Order: sequence, then C-alpha cells, then structure tokens
Amino acid sequence: MYLLSDYNYSLPQELIAQVPASPRDESRLMVLERKQQRVSHCRFAEIARLLSPGDLLVVNNTRVVPARLTGSKETGGKVEVLLLNYPGPGSQGTRSFTCECLVKTSKRPHSGSRFHFNEDLQAIVLGGTDGLYNLEFRFNGDFDALLHRIGRIPLPPYIKRDETSPPPCDDRACYQTVYAEKKGAVAAPTAGLHFSAELLDGLAEKGAEIVPITLHVGYGTFQPVRVPDVRQHRIHSEAYELTQGAARAINKAKDEGRRIIAVGTTVVRVLEFASDQAGRVRPGSGESDLFIYSGFKYRVIDALITNFHLPETTLLMLVTAFAGRDFILNAYQEAIRRRYRFYSYGDAMLII
Repeated sequence: MYLLSDYNYSLPQELIAQVPASPRDESRLMVLERKQQRVSHCRFAEIARLLSPGDLLVVNNTRVVPARLTGSKETGGKVEVLLLNYPGPGSQGTRSFTCECLVKTSKRPHSGSRFHFNEDLQAIVLGGTDGLYNLEFRFNGDFDALLHRIGRIPLPPYIKRDETSPPPCDDRACYQTVYAEKKGAVAAPTAGLHFSAELLDGLAEKGAEIVPITLHVGYGTFQPVRVPDVRQHRIHSEAYELTQGAARAINKAKDEGRRIIAVGTTVVRVLEFASDQAGRVRPGSGESDLFIYSGFKYRVIDALITNFHLPETTLLMLVTAFAGRDFILNAYQEAIRRRYRFYSYGDAMLII
C-alpha cells in the first residue's frame, strides 16, 4: 500500500477530456457505495436523488486567476511565466512585487535578466534554478486588470490548446466553478466544475446545506511523486481559510449526525487538517500541508465528490485512503471500459 507503483494504472489517451460536458452538470457520475462495495452510474444532474435533506456539502470557493503570461526576453526570445503566488489586491498601490514563478525559456535566465510582457508590465529575475525563479514584477496601473487583460488561464498540461487556432471552449468560464469567489488559485478545484447554478438551487430546495471554505490550489497539485515509498513524499502546502461561520455550520451538522460531503480533494485536505480527534473543525487560516495516504483515519467527511485522477498522484492516494485501493482501482478500470472521461474536464465520482 506504500509503494508508488501501487497507485499506477494505464489510461488510453483519448479518454483524457479536452473540453467539459455541456451543460456542465451533464457529465457522467459513477457512484461508489463503500459498505456494499457497489458501483452504479448516472448523470451528475441526478445527484439530488442521491443526497438527503440535511446533508452538508462543503465547497471550495477559490477562484482561478489568469496567471500564465507570455512575453519576451531582452534578446527577443520568447518566455512563458506562471505566477505561483498571486499577490492579491494589496499589491495594487505598490507598483511592484516579488513572486515565485515557473519560467519556461529556450535558455536558462540569469539574475538581472528582464522580461517584457507589455508596455505596462515587466519583470526582473532575482534568482532561481530548474525552472523555478523569483521575479520582481514592475507594473503601471491596476495589476488585476493587467492580468485579466493579458494573462491566460493556467490549464493543466494534459489539456492541449493550439494557440494558433480558436480554443474549443471558453476556458476562462469553463475552468472555473460557478461559486468561485476568492482569487488566488492556479488550478481549479475540479470536482466543483460539475455544478451548475440551477443544480445548486435544486439541492438547497431539497434541504441540503452548502458551505464554502477556501483553499488556493497551487501548481504543486500537478507535481509528481518521485520516491518509490510514498511515505517519504513531502506534499506541497497551500493557503486556506476556514471561517468561523463555516466551522460553526460543519460542527453543528456533525453534532446532529448529518452527513458531511466534501466537494473535492482540496476540501478534504482543509477539513481534515483543521479537525480535532472528535472530528470538529477549528476556524482559521494558514497553510495546509496534509498528505493523506493509506492508513489515514478520516475524522470529518462522510462522503466525497471527486474527479478521476492521474496515476501515482497524491490525489489518487487520498481517494484510495477513503474508499480502499482495490475498490477505487477496480472502479477506474470499469470507468475505462465504459469510456468515462478523465481528469480536470472529465466525469465525476461520488463515494458514499
């Protein structure tokens, strides 16, 4: 259960979704019942019949920022930059800020190198290595407006886009949950992409409670595990916020014996990170670096909505720790046989 190879599987490339379902709640839903070890299938729009009045859904309201920038070096060569630490609205009056970035160029940039993005935005390399650099950005005007105008949504690398032709969908809208609110993520909490506003309204009418928390998904979510024994892996940390109101609602539901349903692995990481031995969560903010793998004792959540994840990733390890490795990997094989669509723009799974 601790070998990286225990979390491998083979996926045909054509099952990696390049666009989302349209409308978004028409994606497929695989339902896994842990106690019965039973698998069934429906559409995500039918999820209301699988939930009960009083169920509490916890969603991640982070908002993906268009953090991928394309510019030029002083030599004229092309440079691509991905901001890993969104500076937030507090930087607006500063005209400059320092940010850790992924930098892609034909040749390694040196300290002091300058990048030009447009007449209002430049960056100076302060130092770094292996594609990860600290850049000092200098800008005129409102940085948020600049980023919105010239930045691109940082899609995961397995979603392919040809920059010379129109995209097959509007990624700025599609790669964002309908309840996205707090800017700061460089990747979407993809389990939430299946919800439409109408579906959420229907769940609320049925008596389900919906509570937001925030975890700003970072690029580390795409970083592979590189050690053969997963227990030696050190997971990335990500900024989170769990408000007093959210904590109060979650603890009340827990005390009343109502189900806590996490919408996505990011929600799981926050709730389990902020919980005590009794499964009650503490309000607060900070950095979550909880790595969940086989043997972890879940204390808060009772059910999980999630997508189908890449092999040998911490996301797959988290899901198998919740439902059992064999059960999950067998379900993945059934999903492949039934031609489910995988990864960020793919179909969903409900584990109850």
